[in-house]
Amino acid sequence: MIKNLNIAAIISILIFALSGCSMEEQNTTNQTREESNISSTSSDSVAPVLEKITAEKAKEMMDSDQPIILDVRTTEEYEEGHIEGAILIPDNEISAKAEELLTDKNATILVYCRSGRRSAHAAQDLSDLGYTKIYDFGGIIDWPYDVVAGK
Repeated sequence: MIKNLNIAAIISILIFALSGCSMEEQNTTNQTREESNISSTSSDSVAPVLEKITAEKAKEMMDSDQPIILDVRTTEEYEEGHIEGAILIPDNEISAKAEELLTDKNATILVYCRSGRRSAHAAQDLSDLGYTKIYDFGGIIDWPYDVVAGK
């Protein structure tokens, strides 16, 4: 009988100890999540707009506003066909040339490349440089509208 009580007491102590550890870990995890949410909320309020949009939305913005259209492909790709009015700054030259060619950091900038990979990278680079309204509409391969060839 005493042996059974000792075993029951040991099991109770172990359960209590383990549940205490679990609660502490859960509280720490919840606190970390809350802190993360607070910091992302406060940084979101000052963060620039960096948004992925469709080709259709980009065309709508081009027709209603005067955005800067930024092609981040190579010179050869640009000359094969680009959106009329687009400025060429290859993605690997964004950091070096953006501030020289894109002087208004509050202008609306629509970024595209061939398939969407380089435009995403370039859009992030522009955001890092302090540009505030950047819209990445992916690749020209998904552009259903007219393009022009040449420089």
